[in-house]
Amino acid sequence: MRLTQGCFSFLPDLTDEQITKQIQYCLQQGWAVNIEFTDDPHPRNTYWEMWGLPMFDLRDAAGIMMELTECRRVYGDRYIRITGFDSSHGWESVKISFIVNRPKEEAGFRLNRQEASGRNIRYTTQAYATDRPEGYRYI
Repeated sequence: MRLTQGCFSFLPDLTDEQITKQIQYCLQQGWAVNIEFTDDPHPRNTYWEMWGLPMFDLRDAAGIMMELTECRRVYGDRYIRITGFDSSHGWESVKISFIVNRPKEEAGFRLNRQEASGRNIRYTTQAYATDRPEGYRYI
């Protein structure tokens, strides 16, 4: 199963050159760029671990790519995403987010069905990866 979250998720994985161009676009818009990672990519898990602090002061994509390379070296077995944050007054929110690294095997999700009162049926999703302890989910 291929996780589809954020921009470009239905496309083939971006190359480093394409990632650099997207980062440069974010910087040209005046957005702060952030690198995040997780081993629990549930769609409602919006709080991924941050790789350092958001890079408000960088204006060159090469510096962010250097940080991405280091993050991949340490957490290459996890999902890593780039986020562009617009901190201008009136917006103050994420403008773009896309996955730049995936584990070799993506575990996928199971659909849990629960019958409720009457004829109501509730569905929830659970990542297969969470069946294993944190840090051992993609080994």
